[in-house]
Amino acid sequence: MSVELLSPSTEREDLGQTQPRENQRPTKWEASILRIPYYIIFNRYTDQLRVFELVRSHYQEISLHQKRLWLPEIKLGLGLWSGVYKGLERLWLRWYDSQERWVPTPEERERQQVERLAEYLREWGLTRMKFKREL
Repeated sequence: MSVELLSPSTEREDLGQTQPRENQRPTKWEASILRIPYYIIFNRYTDQLRVFELVRSHYQEISLHQKRLWLPEIKLGLGLWSGVYKGLERLWLRWYDSQERWVPTPEERERQQVERLAEYLREWGLTRMKFKREL
């Protein structure tokens, strides 16, 4: 799988609208020689997600359901998620699992661990104040 974040300066190449010149490296669309099964393009300026699947030796665009793509080979999906990440609220590319739950970011995992620890301490009656006093 190849994922491209579309850039205005390389948009034509990213979308396969250019031909290689003599003595130039193959275009991204000629990646079919590498047998990359999916070519995924996300335009962060228009929030458009496009997916192309390698069929024989050419890429064909896949119609997406709910702006998501399930990848059975890796048992993960990739889709557009709306939310705040790194202080920016917008649409983001994000992985999801077989139950269509978004895979937590490292920050979300850390927050979940802190919340689980706090719940554990509360269950044992060890509130922050009590714990400090007992030390």
